[in-house]
Amino acid sequence: MRRIDLFRVVAARFLSRVGSEAAFFVGVWGKAAFDLDATAGDLAVLMFALSVALLIGSAASGVLIDRYGPRVVLAVAEVIFVPAALAFIWADTMPALIAVGTVWALVGAPVMTAGATFAPYLTERPEELKRVNSMLDGAGSLSFVIGPAIGALIVRYANVDWVFIIDAVTSLAAAIIVWRAHLVRAPAPRPVGERSRAVAELIDGMRTAYRIRALRYYVLAGTVVWLSFGAFGVLEPLFFRDVVLADIETLGWVNMVFGTGMLIGAAMLPRLRTSVISARGLAYTVALSGFGSIIYVGTADMRVVYLGALAWGSVIGLLEPLLRTLIHRDSPPESVGRVIGTAETHRRFGELLPLAIAPAVAGVLGVQGTMIAGALFASAIALLSLGEARSIDREIGHRPVPEEEIPTITAAEEPVSPLP
Repeated sequence: MRRIDLFRVVAARFLSRVGSEAAFFVGVWGKAAFDLDATAGDLAVLMFALSVALLIGSAASGVLIDRYGPRVVLAVAEVIFVPAALAFIWADTMPALIAVGTVWALVGAPVMTAGATFAPYLTERPEELKRVNSMLDGAGSLSFVIGPAIGALIVRYANVDWVFIIDAVTSLAAAIIVWRAHLVRAPAPRPVGERSRAVAELIDGMRTAYRIRALRYYVLAGTVVWLSFGAFGVLEPLFFRDVVLADIETLGWVNMVFGTGMLIGAAMLPRLRTSVISARGLAYTVALSGFGSIIYVGTADMRVVYLGALAWGSVIGLLEPLLRTLIHRDSPPESVGRVIGTAETHRRFGELLPLAIAPAVAGVLGVQGTMIAGALFASAIALLSLGEARSIDREIGHRPVPEEEIPTITAAEEPVSPLP
């Protein structure tokens, strides 16, 4: 592993996510809820469209990554992402915003999936996976601190449309930087006659994820997280607008604190004992994510909200790179892109289901009550799965991982935003 190539990918991930975190949390959410007066139903349709586009894009991305490698897929996707981001400037109605958002999510899915697949292409040593994942995710977490803050400052001193310009510029810069990175292994070669077998390759990758017991557990654990918190994409802007009585700028500052928590959480991963890098460790982390989110939305007191954002962010910051490290470790090398793609597809499917019922449930339990119920669901399912997690750990056994010097710039990616 060449350190310069790792830092190139880290820098590309940081730049890409800085723009996208600002664009989603302040730009898309803010424009919908505050400028266009979106209802819970409007936001449900928006998040449904984003999730369907991401589901399709994630599934296709896994095949492309296994064919061409994450560097090529990420660079090309970032360039295509630029006009999609700029199109938000002219979206001045909810139908227009939903249409543009669908395209934005579809072309953004390969960016996210490729970013989640880089680690086994940057090192040939399995014991380095958690360090590489921590650094790559750290770039995302640092951007999750800075991106929403930039978005908040932009809407204070300019207007929300400038957020989308920043998203386009950072995506183009990321494409230029990542193109210069060299990987330690190439994608598995395929005969020319098999180039058209994309659907067969996609199905084979999904079968691999389902057939291997450990991979199946990791994928389903990730699905539970986003099944539980899928309603947050609909209700969180309304929570701040109607429960906390905050303004659009608050979305940026709260998510900056959330990102700070993610930095703390991801920095913990390389320092954890080997026994924690396990199915059982994943189950406990999913359970903790539910409890953290309850602190976040349990009151209308902004002091508690900020504390909850820090606590929940810390758990998510650990959970995401932990999940990817386990998948990278236990996936067949020739299928890692498609297994990651399968995990991302399940994540989007998990986000879709709550969107159909979130507005109706919120009408009964209220915005706050619905979010708390989703959090309790995640914790309960995770704790009930501990028996299966222990059995998987006994079946795999824990590989010895030598202690090593860990760089101080570490943190986590893939928070609750649907895009990189």
